[in-house]
Amino acid sequence: MQRRRAVAAFGIYAATALGVAGSLVVFRVLGPEGAGRYSIVMGLMSFLSLLLELTSDEALVKYGFRYAAREDWGRFHRLVRLAFGFELGTAVFSGLLIAGIAPFAGSIFHHARGLENAMFVAAPLPALEAVEAMGAVSLILRTRYDLRGISLAGSMGLRLAGLAVGAPHGVTAAILGVLAAQTVTSTGVGAAGLLALRRFPAARPAPLADDRRPILGFVAQSSLDTGLVSFRTWIAPLTLGIVRNTVDVGLFRGAQAPQTAFAALSSPARMILLTEQTRDWEHDRAGRVFAGIRRYVVGSTAAMLVLLPLLIWSMPWLVRLFLGHRYVPATDAARLIVVAAAIQLVFGWTKPFAVTAGRPGLRLVAHGIESAVLLPLILLLGWRYGVTGAAAAVAIAAAAHALVWSVIVVRLREAHVTSAA
Repeated sequence: MQRRRAVAAFGIYAATALGVAGSLVVFRVLGPEGAGRYSIVMGLMSFLSLLLELTSDEALVKYGFRYAAREDWGRFHRLVRLAFGFELGTAVFSGLLIAGIAPFAGSIFHHARGLENAMFVAAPLPALEAVEAMGAVSLILRTRYDLRGISLAGSMGLRLAGLAVGAPHGVTAAILGVLAAQTVTSTGVGAAGLLALRRFPAARPAPLADDRRPILGFVAQSSLDTGLVSFRTWIAPLTLGIVRNTVDVGLFRGAQAPQTAFAALSSPARMILLTEQTRDWEHDRAGRVFAGIRRYVVGSTAAMLVLLPLLIWSMPWLVRLFLGHRYVPATDAARLIVVAAAIQLVFGWTKPFAVTAGRPGLRLVAHGIESAVLLPLILLLGWRYGVTGAAAAVAIAAAAHALVWSVIVVRLREAHVTSAA
């Protein structure tokens, strides 16, 4: 088990490094204006696909582990087929919607040029990403998060190569490079996931029966939460593209680089927490789950108390080193974003915990409040102060999200102690 954890962490951190390198290629080769157009296309693609996605993969993790623990293989295989069908169907619809919006993108985003062809190229990405996601869930159900970590590293390596080849030829060529990389990745991970599923005992798919309603409720709540997460992630750059211009979008995406890096720091822990704690929860070992959360929070908080002041102080140098002199106007925004990223890292356990406990509605509440804080602030501060204002809105919203989850987990812990007594 320790070996799998180490391999998973190595794969995810390697994927992070390769992903950061790909972002640097975009920022440096395309410049703030080109990076802004690239971010609008990829952001709109991600926003729409996540907004419309039926997040059935999380239900598959939760109830898949439950059925495996009970050796209820008939309902296990029925759930797998339904989840795969729903996930792929909504992804195809998202791609069609992206292609439909493409002719109007330039007029929506401050008359930005060159968006139409790039969006047509990006349209197949949601379906390809859905295939990869479901293949990854199959590996998780086999507790092979080590293979998932390796596949992530391979995926980001291919994406880096695609961007390196395409970006010098413009935004559309860069996205074409991403599309080629995603095609190879989805084919490989999808095949690995299929092989993983075949290792489960064969059985004729059986009706979900009494579990049908709770599973549908789980999927509905997870899907709404995924939409809110997409909103939180992309509303700032997309709004800046409407109320400001593509240069500000590019600067803001450059400032968000620390957020991407911090999310990656906790990614191995989150994947391991999702796998092992969901298994523990389904075997009535909730005490282990809360103990794991406590260790994560204490360790990550201590690390941030040391690292955050150093990053804030050195941010002007870091911006010049990694992004270049054209991104110096984003320095203050990057400082605010790194504060938000630190908060999000400390509370990175919340996403897997909601799945583990079978309570996706908890995330829905927390992200709903966060989005309610973020939207008016983005509109006001983004319009008035540009990149720095948008970053301030993100930091304030992250603090609101953390406050809500602090209240939630304290109450859940108290309820658990009371029930155990």
